[in-house]
Order: sequence, then C-alpha cells, then structure tokens
Amino acid sequence: QVQLVESGGGLVQPGGSLRLSCAASGFPFSDYAISWFRRPPGKRLEWVSVIDVDGSTNSAESVKGRFTISRDNARNMLYLQMNSLKPEDTAVYTCNANHFLTRATYWGQGTQVTVSS
Repeated sequence: QVQLVESGGGLVQPGGSLRLSCAASGFPFSDYAISWFRRPPGKRLEWVSVIDVDGSTNSAESVKGRFTISRDNARNMLYLQMNSLKPEDTAVYTCNANHFLTRATYWGQGTQVTVSS
C-alpha cells in the first residue's frame, strides 16, 4: 500500500523556522522525483520545491533562499526546511511522488503550517 505521510507542521511566528517531513512507503522511493506543494487558504494548489532522483533541486521563486528540500533514500524520507517564514507561507503542505517514465504519481494528506504572530 502506497503511503506518503507528512508531519512537522504547526503554528510559528513570522521569521521562525519549521522542518516538514514526509515518510514514504509502498513504492521504490529512490526512483521518484519528490515535490512539496502547498495550498494557501482560499487559493489554488501551488508547487513549492522538487528534488529529483539524482538529488538535483529546484524551488519556486517565492521560497528560494528560505526553503531547502532534501531526501534520505535509505529511510524513504523527504524533508523541507523552512526558514524566515512569512504569513504568506501559511498553507497546507503536501508531498508528491512522481515517476518520470510511468507518470505514476502519489500524494500525501498534508500538514498545516500557520505563520502568525
């Protein structure tokens, strides 16, 4: 059974930091590009960051220099280190696994991040 389970969300003050985790199981994790998406309240789903099978990364302009994506293939884990958080980072954050050949894609349930004073 394929599972992606996010954790680490919560309430943080502006300027603070959070580290999100995504635990994967049920599929060959190292063969998949893994991304973080987020859905701000009342807005569309937006892409945040991706880490490919070779470890290369890319991020949305809005988070570059503040968020860092990483993966641990030995533990089937994905991480998102979020620093210098802003109120506009408030959203439900979800991890996604995508296989570039088969186009198989899996989604987690999400974790809430709220940035507020």
